Amino acid sequence: MTLKPLALFVKHDGASSRASVTCQYKCGNACFHEVPNDSKNEYFGDIVAAMSRRRVLQGGAAVVLAVGAGSVLAACGDDTTTNTAAEAGTGAGTDFTAVAPNKEDAVVIPEGYEQGVVIRWGDPVLKDAPQFDFAKQTAAAQAKQFGFNNDFAALLPVPGKDNEFLLVVNHEYTTEPFMFAGYNPDAPTREQFEIALAAHGLSVVGVKGEAGSGKLTPVIGEYNRRITGTTEFTLTGPAAGSDLLKTSADPTGTKVLGTLNNCSGGVTPWGTVLSGEENFNQYFAGVLADPAAQARGKRYGLGHPGAGQGEMPRRWETFDKRFDVAQEPNESNRFGYVVEVDPWDPSSTPIKHTAMGRFKHEAANIHVTEDGTVVAYSGDDERFDYMYKFVSAKKIEKGDTAAARKANMTILDHGTLYVAKLTGDHPDQIDGSGKVPSDQGFTGKGQWIPLLETGADGKGKSLVDGMTAEEVAVFTRLAGDKVGATKMDRPEDFEANPKTGKVYVALTNNKNRGDEGKAGVDEANPRKQNKNGQVLELVDDHKGTAFTWSLLLVCGDPKEADTYFAGFDKTKVSPISCPDNLAFDPHGNLWISTDGNALKSNDGLFSVALEGDKRGETKQFLTVPIGAETCGPIITKDRVLVCVQHPGETDGASADKPSSHWPDGGANQPRPSVVAVWKKGGEIGV
Repeated sequence: MTLKPLALFVKHDGASSRASVTCQYKCGNACFHEVPNDSKNEYFGDIVAAMSRRRVLQGGAAVVLAVGAGSVLAACGDDTTTNTAAEAGTGAGTDFTAVAPNKEDAVVIPEGYEQGVVIRWGDPVLKDAPQFDFAKQTAAAQAKQFGFNNDFAALLPVPGKDNEFLLVVNHEYTTEPFMFAGYNPDAPTREQFEIALAAHGLSVVGVKGEAGSGKLTPVIGEYNRRITGTTEFTLTGPAAGSDLLKTSADPTGTKVLGTLNNCSGGVTPWGTVLSGEENFNQYFAGVLADPAAQARGKRYGLGHPGAGQGEMPRRWETFDKRFDVAQEPNESNRFGYVVEVDPWDPSSTPIKHTAMGRFKHEAANIHVTEDGTVVAYSGDDERFDYMYKFVSAKKIEKGDTAAARKANMTILDHGTLYVAKLTGDHPDQIDGSGKVPSDQGFTGKGQWIPLLETGADGKGKSLVDGMTAEEVAVFTRLAGDKVGATKMDRPEDFEANPKTGKVYVALTNNKNRGDEGKAGVDEANPRKQNKNGQVLELVDDHKGTAFTWSLLLVCGDPKEADTYFAGFDKTKVSPISCPDNLAFDPHGNLWISTDGNALKSNDGLFSVALEGDKRGETKQFLTVPIGAETCGPIITKDRVLVCVQHPGETDGASADKPSSHWPDGGANQPRPSVVAVWKKGGEIGV
């Protein structure tokens, strides 16, 4: 569907559009519970007062080539800004008519573009999968079909095959009231529990393109695979084998069944896919008996009296004791990691990397320096939590052979984990209103504080006083608290630009910023009760510990005074709210998908120019249907892919009373799906 452009500005009352049922099943009502981070580490103003100019680290200007979300090849840059980098992201590739804010039950795209659903929840992935039947679901069928609530997506070219790809997709969470007619949340059935487990995880499915079109069609091929909540994973790194990870089912502490709440992710240069386990806490019930364990669990939102209070429980512990922390106190410690999957070997065992820390990983995205050092960036998606990076000790092994890939899959087990601490250049000008402090905008400096060093033998060395290496790996949030990391407004996707090496972070929102007893405003998080979020830009010394930063966008209605678009004319931009996932196009422009639009429009996908006189120009490329979230964007010259997550999830709706019938129309139930968009006879944005 295509709508003619309308006025770009909309009225709003500042409330997120995410339905309460989505909050309940996606993140366990995280934003309505007590903030897990009640640490007393320094507020921004205290940091500034305590630091002298001699102690402020100057941000490095090192720029090296990054690996984009759609690439499986590593490439090298140098340590200086190049003309190519300076010319990147100037708006070339964003020549389309902006889509207006709307509330359509459709994917709305620019004039001159076409779209098609690539794959839906329940579509066959494996050759013996049955056709989807909403009324006759089984766990056995779901384990062979495309999972629920797709989030991250990767599109990997198949070597030697023209216009053939592997589509690798995360399935973040399940919303049972929209999956089953007559669902009773107080008494789910065993079959419903097992279907939900099978609907989590990841799907690997072959897709084939068409000449002259961006359309993609699924194929049942040799690489197709479903990874679910019962697939075996291997734990690696300094916490593997720790007493903190041992359970009655796994006394070795090295094997885990399943992966849960896989949010965003990334593609490695060696051809594997990374996935972040995010809101894992919501799957676990019960109270931890040990007071020390209770305190640690509370920092992760589980295992203490009152944890999960007020939300509708999944009741998975009814069917499997591993989801009851009172019976299996360590099972929850085995979730919250970066997962690595080899999509080219369907028989391979996926990995959970404990060297990269345990928290609510939104994603993990790779940047490779000139000398082959791998740097992985990750945000902890919680109000007042932190930004992290992992710097490898091993160098990348060149080549695309299975042997090289196997060797490179150990890179993320050896290196140093850091957490970020930021300071602002204009602390006296930040008052919580969002007022821009200078002609240069919101700017500052930062340092990466080391937490954990893991050697080639897999053994860890704690760099945090009072914590062992195993404790840092498993209770990483507590390590960040101890070293005084900067509390951010929900750091989500974290991506390095493959053209310039600059790093971007989506900070989605934080309604509690500046509330009594909570962290106050600072220059990187400059608004009280931040409902619309912002996008941070870093110039990082990738292997080192110094960076400079600025705010690229302070999101919201451009008519409002508390918004900022890198100095670009605000009368010429689209309203944008709650940035979530990030991607780059072949021209080096940033693309942003949103989740929870607080401007009373459907969520969408936006392009942003990063350099030149168009820097900050923000244009809406598409919107998703009623109740849906825009996820996993991929932008190539031939097509744009988005994952449409939780369509029809509006309050008062359910499978018995659907508020959306997308994508199939008629009386059909809404189904999370991957959608491709392409330009008739041309390239995206050209």
